[in-house]
Amino acid sequence: MKSIDEYRIEIEKTIQSLDLPGGKLETLYSPIKYALSAGGKRIRPVLTLMAADAFGEKSQEAIKPALGLEMFHNFTLLHDDVMDKSDMRRGRMTVHKKYDENTAILSGDTMLTLATEYISMVEDKLLRNILDCFNGMAIKVYEGQQLDIDFEKETKIATSDYIEMIQCKTGALLGACAKIGALIGGATEKDADKMYEFGMQTGVAFQIQDDWLDTFGDSSTFGKTIGGDINNGKKTYLYVSALEADSQTAEALKEAFQIPAGDVRVKTVTRLYEKLGIAESAKKAVNHYSSLALKALNSTSLSDDKKEVFRKLAEKLIGRKK
Repeated sequence: MKSIDEYRIEIEKTIQSLDLPGGKLETLYSPIKYALSAGGKRIRPVLTLMAADAFGEKSQEAIKPALGLEMFHNFTLLHDDVMDKSDMRRGRMTVHKKYDENTAILSGDTMLTLATEYISMVEDKLLRNILDCFNGMAIKVYEGQQLDIDFEKETKIATSDYIEMIQCKTGALLGACAKIGALIGGATEKDADKMYEFGMQTGVAFQIQDDWLDTFGDSSTFGKTIGGDINNGKKTYLYVSALEADSQTAEALKEAFQIPAGDVRVKTVTRLYEKLGIAESAKKAVNHYSSLALKALNSTSLSDDKKEVFRKLAEKLIGRKK
């Protein structure tokens, strides 16, 4: 198996070599090129290629499906940014701000169809299983996004409901990447399902860690302004855990979120989180879901040295500071 960086370089070259139409259709495809050129960790396609190699040295056969999964991920970002009215992503204007909302929606739709096309570039005997996995994942992601939208209107959200939401919105895609790669590599259905579980639980731990970093991370290494979730009123793991911790403090927390966005709101909310020990609670949750991911990985038939590569990827994701 190759290193994580080698897989990332491979998928980056594939993205850069995409021959998308121009000319009269430049207004449709230029935003797609712009979105894909923003970079990022490329964790999803890397995981797909890793799984294909781990089970059968078939990363070359998995390169187009891996591209499809990255295309799908970026499609969701285009539409999410429209729904969230986000102006910036990865330090650049979002597609709907650089172009317009109609363009972002239509280019996003095109990315979804391209993703399906690339996902389908597998052996005929694998096609049904892989499309079933991909479509099932896509529905989960949409359900997760709807739950996230619904949460904005709720004043009380259970931690279990939040976990369900991120299992759908974040976990399902990482799970599908691991499973599709494994299937292409020749894994048994049992091993492929265990790899899905590994990816999904890693995704949950990743999202909780991201929530923690947004409040308690170091802005110089996190790459984003600390307190963004608080200022945007997002219902994160920290927020829903705090509401469950103490009824009196929960009321104080709701009041703190009524303070105009800015340093005062961030400091007030952060102090309440600290009072309740929410930072420690979040880290325990990260460790819990990381353990579930590793349990699933350890139950596969992979050799110990191959399992170690996936452990390192999970550590890179979950133990990150940015």
